Amino acid sequence: QILSDNKTSRLEMRHYMKNLNKKGLLGYILGIVLLCLIDQLTKIVAVSALKGNSPFILIKNVLEFYYLENTGMAWGMMSGARIYFLVLTVLIVGVITYVIIKMPRTRHMLPFFAVLTVLASGALGNFIDRLTLGYVRDFIYFKLINFPVFNVADIYVTVSVVCFAVLILFYYKEDDFSFLKKTDTNKH
Repeated sequence: QILSDNKTSRLEMRHYMKNLNKKGLLGYILGIVLLCLIDQLTKIVAVSALKGNSPFILIKNVLEFYYLENTGMAWGMMSGARIYFLVLTVLIVGVITYVIIKMPRTRHMLPFFAVLTVLASGALGNFIDRLTLGYVRDFIYFKLINFPVFNVADIYVTVSVVCFAVLILFYYKEDDFSFLKKTDTNKH
């Protein structure tokens, strides 16, 4: 009787976790769709308002909107490496999605889930541009420090990488990522 109850309990737990993982994956996908939509809309507005026009100055000599078609990355590095960026993005988003699928759905892991969702959104926002246009539409320029012109997807990537580092260094412990090492040998 005890063995039967234990087996039933394990099956119920598996079913519960499978449903949680489906909901988590749905949240991940919806988050990406929403964030990519915001990124793409800002780029559409930037093209219509800025392309072929003088920069729109928000704060003189500090911050302006300046349209740029970027075939590389920051400061034009690796210009023309479109295929490389497309393949790299697919690999990165693939790894992130794998981690999201394996990740336990606990309150403790929610910050990590959010950071990975934002990171994937940033990568995919620029992926969409590279795939459809052959370049990335950049339009935010910090003139004060001569920072490379960037876009909303770049903000997603930068903020998520900083948050990722903070979480790894100060919030999570190595054991929190044991879900990446576990394999279920009792599958039925």
